[in-house]
Amino acid sequence: MSKQSNLTHSQQAILDKNNQIRTYRVMVLALSAFVFNTTEFIPIALLSDIGESFNQSATQTGIMMTVYAWIVALLSLPAMLITAKMERKFLLLLIFFVFVVSHLVTVFSPNFTILLISRAGVALSHAIFWSITASLVVRLAPKNKQTIALGMLATGSALATILGLPLGRLLGQSLGWQATFLVIGSFGLLCMLIIAQILPKLPSKNAGSLASLPKVIENKTLLIIYLLTMLGVTAHFSAYSYIEPFMIHINQFTANTATTILLVFGVSGMLASMIFGKFYEKFQQSLLPLSFFGLCLCLALMAISKNSLITWGTLVIFWGISITLISLILQIRTLKSASNYTDVAMSLFSGIYNIGIGGGALLGGVIINYAGLINIGYAAFLISLLCLIIWFFNRFSHLNIS
Repeated sequence: MSKQSNLTHSQQAILDKNNQIRTYRVMVLALSAFVFNTTEFIPIALLSDIGESFNQSATQTGIMMTVYAWIVALLSLPAMLITAKMERKFLLLLIFFVFVVSHLVTVFSPNFTILLISRAGVALSHAIFWSITASLVVRLAPKNKQTIALGMLATGSALATILGLPLGRLLGQSLGWQATFLVIGSFGLLCMLIIAQILPKLPSKNAGSLASLPKVIENKTLLIIYLLTMLGVTAHFSAYSYIEPFMIHINQFTANTATTILLVFGVSGMLASMIFGKFYEKFQQSLLPLSFFGLCLCLALMAISKNSLITWGTLVIFWGISITLISLILQIRTLKSASNYTDVAMSLFSGIYNIGIGGGALLGGVIINYAGLINIGYAAFLISLLCLIIWFFNRFSHLNIS
């Protein structure tokens, strides 16, 4: 009896050790997500400084964001198909090699054209990274901890807003914007070295191929998920892209107050990832519509809540929670709806998500030009309301998008 008990303890120790190693592997991918999201959005915090270096306005420099988002959108599927058969650990190392080299080119760019080319290299690595990472996290996660692992990945993404952007801005203001990109590139090198040490060989699995595209088109559930993703992200970014000028010019908040509220938004993203990990399995049917309702409500209240710091702080918390939950739920539904061609499905998800980012920023600009800054929340609300209507329409069909 004692021998059997000792054997059980020994087996449990081995299992615990294995789960610990798996957790570390998920953590390095979460760190990688932090690095990729930081580099995607850091130009927002450094536009004026970058523009001054090349004698152009912040508005002209803002094309960095558009170019990045649209390259990711256009290349996500082709890049994934080209690399579909590649062993995943090697592919991750290759991605980070391109990432690091591209950041070095960014740091030493003699003109804005070279800078854009270097950002295109980063965007290419970004496109492949997000096409394969969610499915890798699920594969690497400890047994029955896949939802928590995806929450960790989301936390890494949220930390980019909480830590990456403000620290990158402080570093850029102190030592120049080039120093920020140099540090981001250094973190990319660190991720590359850790991946080389801690990840096992990961043969391509259920990646799919060009032949999988008809399956995607025939998968009505997946198409609805993509539609909700595009509309939801467009609604969010049509308002969020201009949240800082909205707070300063409409709410009359100080620049420091606006920065603090943006930090609160990032923290709410982390809170959402914890909510997702704890409650998604129990409330799969209700969490998505509740999140869309929360997004609708927050966008509708943007203009109504002006000048009230407490109200706006509360609004931003629920806004951040809602959009993060929407992203996580649609992501995990994509994985479950395309279990035999996950990387193809996720590459399309990543591309569509970035179409939403670029399209939302563009739409927000058009709304501001024709209807004024104060009305971006109302326009974004109408788009998010459409998401809720689509969900309810499909709720009573056979489609499972919750």
